[in-house]
Amino acid sequence: MTTLPWKTPARAEALQAALARRILIIDGAMGTMIQRYELQEADYRGERFAHGFDALFAPGGHAHGPGCGCEGFDQRGNNDLLSLTRPDIIAGIHRQYLQAGADLVETNTFNSTSISLADYHLQHLVRELNREGARLARAECDAIEAADPSQPRFVIGVLGPTSRTASLSPDVNRPGFRAISFDELAEAYREAARGLIEGGADVLMVETVFDTLNAKAALFAIDDVFDELGARLPVMISGTITDASGRTLSGQTAEAFWYSLRHSRPLAIGLNCALGAKDLRQHVDVLATVADTHVSCHPNAGLPNAFGGYDESPEDMAVILREFAQSGLINLVGGCCGTTPDHIAAIAAAVRDLPPRAVPVVGAQEQAA
Repeated sequence: MTTLPWKTPARAEALQAALARRILIIDGAMGTMIQRYELQEADYRGERFAHGFDALFAPGGHAHGPGCGCEGFDQRGNNDLLSLTRPDIIAGIHRQYLQAGADLVETNTFNSTSISLADYHLQHLVRELNREGARLARAECDAIEAADPSQPRFVIGVLGPTSRTASLSPDVNRPGFRAISFDELAEAYREAARGLIEGGADVLMVETVFDTLNAKAALFAIDDVFDELGARLPVMISGTITDASGRTLSGQTAEAFWYSLRHSRPLAIGLNCALGAKDLRQHVDVLATVADTHVSCHPNAGLPNAFGGYDESPEDMAVILREFAQSGLINLVGGCCGTTPDHIAAIAAAVRDLPPRAVPVVGAQEQAA
């Protein structure tokens, strides 16, 4: 099998060099930061979507009527749309995380697939949202890096899990039913990946994976897009352990998750979301033991409280994640739900003097055995 060249060799090599030197810092939660702005429906719609339709796609106006599908679909909560209607907010959040010490920032594209955007009747925006999400993050990374060239900053193009699962039936009375097919997932991911690459992502990350078959569809689609381009980007994968059982929603342990996806040769495998750092510890330990690639971890700030908030302080998370680093478990670390720039700054300071996990060489392990 011929390995495609890097699309941006200098960026890929800089990332690999940084990973060899130290533990890299991933940013924190986008949604948590957006909530601080207490945005209303009008903020999400902006001028372009103010009247219930996309003005760029109906320059002559649009008459609402029965069956037109425009009215009755609120956009409040559609955080990805803010990349178009309030780019100042999204850029500002990226900037705060970079100033807090993040080496890598994630694009505001968690739900930017046709599958997830169907909930808002905005499937036609897939490529634009991914392209603009990556472009905003790219601009902020470039600006911070220009001020301090000694610390390169990288854009992670985020491909979220979608709102469907390919392995499980949503209907308990029809266990064989599937709400989505592998091919449908792959097509959705192809369009999203194209946009992220066009916008300037350095890395693509299939994240918050609760169903490994969904992740396989995403990785299949990414390979297709790389073949189209004749070049590739580094790829990261991050799963989510859904509860105390220690398994993903589709029933895999962390070890099984790795072996199911190892063939894709990711730059990093890791875990994020669902649990706080303390509860993820044993599962990250498993990945660190079996994975012959870099290991990442960006947990929630604890478990949600009765009000839907997160109580784990920056200091709390920093102490726990420092122990991860001291135990040689991680190469990349950051935060997910409930985390803020304060959390990222504390985590960055906590692991700054500690070496990254040594990536095992499988051939050497087999020879030793």
